[in-house]
Amino acid sequence: MEPPARAPSRAEVLALRVLQAGALAAVLLVVPYAPFELDRFSVPKELALHAAAFGAGLLMLGAARRLRPTRVDALLAAFLLASGLSALLAQNGWLAARALAVSASGVAVFWVGRGLGAAGASAGSAGPLAQRLLRTLALTVVVAAVAALAQAYGLRTVLFAEDRAPGGLLGNRNGVGHFAALGFPVVVLAALEARRLRGLGLGAAGAGLAVAALVLTRSRAAWLGFAVVAAVLVVGLVVLAFRYRAWRLLGRFALVTLAVAAGVTAALTLPNALRWTSDDPYLDTARNVVNYEEGSGRGRLVQYRTSLGIVWDDPLLGAGPGNWPVAYPGHAAPGDPSMSPHEAGRTTNPWPSSDLVALVTERGLAGALLLALAGAGLAVGTWRGLRAAATPEAALRALTLLALLGAAVVVGAFDAVLLLAWPTLLFWAAAGALWAPETTPALPVAPWVRAAALAVLALAAGVAAVRSTGQVAAMAYYTADGGYAELERAARLDPGNYRLRVRLAQRAGDREARCRHAQAAHALFPHAATAARLARRCE
Repeated sequence: MEPPARAPSRAEVLALRVLQAGALAAVLLVVPYAPFELDRFSVPKELALHAAAFGAGLLMLGAARRLRPTRVDALLAAFLLASGLSALLAQNGWLAARALAVSASGVAVFWVGRGLGAAGASAGSAGPLAQRLLRTLALTVVVAAVAALAQAYGLRTVLFAEDRAPGGLLGNRNGVGHFAALGFPVVVLAALEARRLRGLGLGAAGAGLAVAALVLTRSRAAWLGFAVVAAVLVVGLVVLAFRYRAWRLLGRFALVTLAVAAGVTAALTLPNALRWTSDDPYLDTARNVVNYEEGSGRGRLVQYRTSLGIVWDDPLLGAGPGNWPVAYPGHAAPGDPSMSPHEAGRTTNPWPSSDLVALVTERGLAGALLLALAGAGLAVGTWRGLRAAATPEAALRALTLLALLGAAVVVGAFDAVLLLAWPTLLFWAAAGALWAPETTPALPVAPWVRAAALAVLALAAGVAAVRSTGQVAAMAYYTADGGYAELERAARLDPGNYRLRVRLAQRAGDREARCRHAQAAHALFPHAATAARLARRCE
């Protein structure tokens, strides 16, 4: 006879609410500071991630003592340690700290999700807190999709980026596509696990909306990722239905499939406000989904080849977390499509077009290997859990996690995904809530060590949240442009802000101040032409 499930503690329930609020905030938070077109989206969402990791992590310290540590957890901890050493040696320490904080908060959220998944769980049945968390994560995917659809069909607001439509609240159409592909398995799970027909209908509608937004983004990486997710879910659900005689599961999935088909049809046929240069943009994207001989596909190949030079410079530890845009200009050839047309020596984007490229170039072979082993351990453990599952519910959750892992690998191979805060929170929270590591060997780690590890990450996330708050305030001061004194105040709040340092170097009244800010800007991005020119005046 199975022992009764342990009731969730008050601290665990509060941790769930903090993580739910953080997940929603990571989608909804945007600031209207137009000069910072990327950071006005990413920084507030990083603040939400860090605040959630801080609050939920501290609340789950007691539960962390009860967690069953595995090799996956040890490899993730080693990955963060290697990343920390790489950050200490990075050229731009501010970027390194920012990128490292996203990784650390992601792992903290994973451990919190694991604790929530174990709370109240029994053999073959997920705990109630994990179910509520997963439903909230599914909701965030639908909210992001609805905002993108609203922009696609004509809504204009300062909270959207006009030149990256339909990015909605995420600010970038590719970001919406990636988020929809990554979160689609969780949305489907919410529909299939719904207890009432109303929940099933809402879940199916959410899946349709997510895929409609994904289609409109024309993100090739997202389309490829969705194809992998769809294949895993279709094949897996058919096998599960026959294995457990769970025909009701297939019936529910058929309804979800109809909703998805309706979403795709609507996206392709309804007139929208998007301005594509092609006469048949969606067909062209489908034809060129694996075309790497021209356009953005060729640009990615150039970027990947050039990035190998960064690996060669420091193969073990890399350039440092977040330092790809610092190192890349030193290896780029003239006419490189990844370089900014507005300022020589700067990249167009602050991250490469691939999580995998970022991992190898910034964390080195050591960090890349450790994270790859952790991901492989998670996948192998999930596969074993799927095969050993005693109930269709347990098997469905393992299948969802496999689809989630597949989406992260495929989409991350062709674009930036887990470099960003909102997909980081979605992925790690869902992975933690879904993973059942019973088939994975446990490690003999003392309970106090488990709690201490989570406490360290939670406190680091708290520090990162304070810094993100300062970055938001600095953007506000810069945009208000109330004078030199306010810009100085903004630089104290965000010392690693290159744009602020350049502006101060250009506007300072005395030579000492001009040189101080010019040299600081040059140290942040040594290849940037503007900062180099300003710094030369001080020689």
